[in-house]
Amino acid sequence: MARILALDYGQKRTGVAVTDELQMIASGLTTVQTAGLVKFLEDYFKNEKVERVLVGEPKRWDDTPSESEVHIQEFLKIFFEKFPKMPLERVDERFTSKMAVQTMIDSGLKKKKRRDKALVDEISATIILQTWLYK
Repeated sequence: MARILALDYGQKRTGVAVTDELQMIASGLTTVQTAGLVKFLEDYFKNEKVERVLVGEPKRWDDTPSESEVHIQEFLKIFFEKFPKMPLERVDERFTSKMAVQTMIDSGLKKKKRRDKALVDEISATIILQTWLYK
């Protein structure tokens, strides 16, 4: 089997999470500066077998897309041009940032570490991946 990669896309940085090869465990991988995301994906796909990519889909309470969806759509155009054979799915990411912060609190991280936006993005990507795995 191959891995599944999840992205919590942001304008500045993108959280990345990945499964093990058996697709049983979701783990945070890293946070990438969004400007370098395509290069990161190229390198990752060369070194690891990836079955599909999941990209968070930010929505409002009323189910309409959030304002960040415009930027994600721009990224998706580039993604499909660069990786036309890579399957991609969208996953509802409502509340993942709040869940990520709560996870940090529950795990006992100090307040200073909880302010690390890169870590929040990585944990959010992990939550997106877990949501898809356990649906």
